[in-house]
Amino acid sequence: MHEKSTPALTPATTEGSLADVPSRHRRDTPGRVLFGVRDGDGWRDVSATDFADQVDALAKGFVTAGVTPGSAVGIMSRTRYEWTLTDFALWTAGAIPVPIYETSSPDQVEWILKDSGAVGVVLETEKHASALAGVSAGLPSLAHTWVIDGGDLDALAQSGSGCDDATLAAARADIDRQSVATIIYTSGTTGRPKGVELTHGNFLDLAENTVEKLREVVGTTEASTLLFLPLAHVFARFIEVLCVQAGAKMAHSADIKTLLDDFATYQPTFILAVPRVFEKIYNSAEAKAVAGGKGSIFAKAADTAIAWSEANEAGSVGLGLRVKHAVFDKLVYGKLRDAMGGKVQYAVSGGAPLGTRLGHFFRGIGVTILEGYGLTETTAPITVNLPQRLKVGTVGPPLPGSTVRIADDGEILVKGVQVFGTYRNNPEATSESIRDGWFHTGDIGELDDDGYLRITGRKKEILVTAGGKNVAPAVLEDRLRAHPLVSQCIVVGDQKPFIAALLTLDEEMLPMWAANNGLEGLTPAKARTDKTVLAALQSAVDDANSAVSKAESIRKFAVLETDFTEESGHLTPSLKLKRNIVMRDYADEVDALYGG
Repeated sequence: MHEKSTPALTPATTEGSLADVPSRHRRDTPGRVLFGVRDGDGWRDVSATDFADQVDALAKGFVTAGVTPGSAVGIMSRTRYEWTLTDFALWTAGAIPVPIYETSSPDQVEWILKDSGAVGVVLETEKHASALAGVSAGLPSLAHTWVIDGGDLDALAQSGSGCDDATLAAARADIDRQSVATIIYTSGTTGRPKGVELTHGNFLDLAENTVEKLREVVGTTEASTLLFLPLAHVFARFIEVLCVQAGAKMAHSADIKTLLDDFATYQPTFILAVPRVFEKIYNSAEAKAVAGGKGSIFAKAADTAIAWSEANEAGSVGLGLRVKHAVFDKLVYGKLRDAMGGKVQYAVSGGAPLGTRLGHFFRGIGVTILEGYGLTETTAPITVNLPQRLKVGTVGPPLPGSTVRIADDGEILVKGVQVFGTYRNNPEATSESIRDGWFHTGDIGELDDDGYLRITGRKKEILVTAGGKNVAPAVLEDRLRAHPLVSQCIVVGDQKPFIAALLTLDEEMLPMWAANNGLEGLTPAKARTDKTVLAALQSAVDDANSAVSKAESIRKFAVLETDFTEESGHLTPSLKLKRNIVMRDYADEVDALYGG
C-alpha cells in the first residue's frame, strides 16, 4: 500500500479558537475538575469554572500590559500548571505563545525571541531572568518580562481588574481557526531552529478528531494524566490541548526525581512518554529483581507477558498461557502497575521507535502503549495505534482528517488537518518542505495492507557504505539503547568498508548492573575496558545485528569516556542525536574504528 487516508470525524469549520475551550467548559460543565495542582503532599482540584476565571483574569492582565492581538510572547519554564494557564490566557488575549526549553542557551533564547518578534516573555525563575538579561540588548521589541516564581502572574492578573469582558472579547474578535496559535521552534538537529507556525485549527481540528477516535483513553469521566514531558515540545503541548478539549483531568510534574511519588499520589489513567522512559522502567525493574534474588522469576514473567501479548494480537490465548499470565499478574505485573500509580491503562509513546519487545511487554503487564508518530510540523500525531486494534511494532494508521503517502524513494508524505502552513520568516524552507500540497517528513517508512505505518529510518541519516549498501542506523540504535548499560549510541559507516558504532554508558544503571554481575564498585572509567562489560555490550550488539542483514550489521564498537547530553551539545532538548555535531567532535574515535 502506498497511500492511506482516514476521513475526518468532526465537521470542517474556520470558526472558533483555542480561547473558546475554557469558557465552553465553564458554561457546560462548571464543576468538572480539569486540573490537579501540587499542594504539599497532595493535589488541589481546579474546576472548569476556576480555570476559565483564572484564564480570563490573566488574559485581561496581558491586554492591560499592552499585549496586542497577533503579538508573540515567549514562555520559558519547566512543565507546570502556570504554563498551561499562560498558554490559554495568551490565546484568550489574541496573542501567540512561543515555547522555549528552560535548558536553552542564551543564544538560542535570543534567536527564538528575535525571530518571533516577541514583545514579552514569561520566565519561570529569577535565574532565567538573569540569563535573559545578557541578551536582551539585542531584542528591541521585547518590552515585558514576567517571572512566575516572582509572583508576576498574580500581579499581572490583578493589574487587569479594570479591563472589562467586552474589551477582552474584542481582543480576540478577529481570531479564528486559520489564525496562528503558536510558533514552535524545531529542536535543531541540523542548523538553526526553524519557527513552525501552527494555527488554532491545527490544534483544535486534530484534538476534536483525536477525542472521537481515542474516546476510551481521553474521553471517559475518569480519564486523567500526569504530564511530565517538556511543554516546550509539541508532543506535550498537543496533549495539553487534547486534555482540556476532552475534559480529561491533568496534572503537571516537573521533577523526574519525584515522578514515581507523583504517580503514586495522583494515580493517572494514561501517561505519555518517550521510549527512553519505558526502557528505564523495564531495566530498573529487571535490575531490582536480580538484586533481590528474583531475576529468574522476572525473566519468566517478562517472557510470559510478551507471549501473552503476541497471542492476544494473533487472536487466541491458550489456557496454559492464560494461567501463567494470571499467576505473574499477582506476583509481578501488579507491582509494576502500582509503581505507575495503579490505575494506568494506556500510555502514549512518541519521539522515537519503541521496539516490539517493550511494546508487547507493557501490553502484557496491563499497560497498553499506543505508539504514534508525528513531528513539530504536524502538531505532533499523524498516526497512532488504536486501543480497538493495536499492532505492536507499527505507529498505527492515520488519525481522522489525515492522509499518509509513501513516495517512490520511501519517504513519508503527509496531508491533513494538523499540517502546518509555513515556517516563520523562512519561505525557502517552507517551499522545500511542502511540495505539491504534501509535507515531506524526511522519514522513511512503509504502509501495511491495513494502512498501519512502520518507520524504518530517517532519509538524511541513511548511511551508504563503501560497498554501496544503504543502512538505516535507527534500527540498530534503538535496539542498542534498550540495553541497561547503554545510554546513547551512534551508528557510523558512511563511505566506510563496514558499519560500526560509538556507545556511551548509562551511569545511572551501571552501579546496580555491576553489583548484580559481581563487579560492585565498578566506576564508569574502568567499565569502559572491563571484560565483563564489553562482553555484555557485544551481546547487545549481537542482538541489534539480528534485526538486519550481515552487510548492515555492526562489526566494531567503541565505548566513549563521556555521555552525549543536551549540555554537551550532542542532544536536542527532545533527546534526538545531533549527528553532525557528534561526528565532528568524535572524528578521531570514528577514524580509530577503521584503523585510523
